[in-house]
Amino acid sequence: MESILTSIKKLLGVTEEYECFDADIIMHINSAFHVLFQLGIGPASGFSISDKSATWSDFLPDAVSYELAKSYVYLKVRLLFDPPSSSAVIEAINRQIAEFEWRLAVAVDEHEKE
Repeated sequence: MESILTSIKKLLGVTEEYECFDADIIMHINSAFHVLFQLGIGPASGFSISDKSATWSDFLPDAVSYELAKSYVYLKVRLLFDPPSSSAVIEAINRQIAEFEWRLAVAVDEHEKE
């Protein structure tokens, strides 16, 4: 089982042992989860983490869009926690986030039709 906090920290280039930024990263992860909740992704009651014990399978136990949701959370956290200095890179990330939101919304619509 992969820890949500640990995997996002790894993608951000922060080692698991370095915990100085954990509160900030957790706050941004939870913000991304709230957006996903509004898109209809994740548990019906919402989802948040408070430490490294929460895993991706806790958030999406058997969803088809599992990896897409992970990438989405990472990109949202990256922009909030460690935004690139280049406006072109920020714009590219924002376009990717918008595409992920669209694809996740489509996945929710398709799942509801089943």
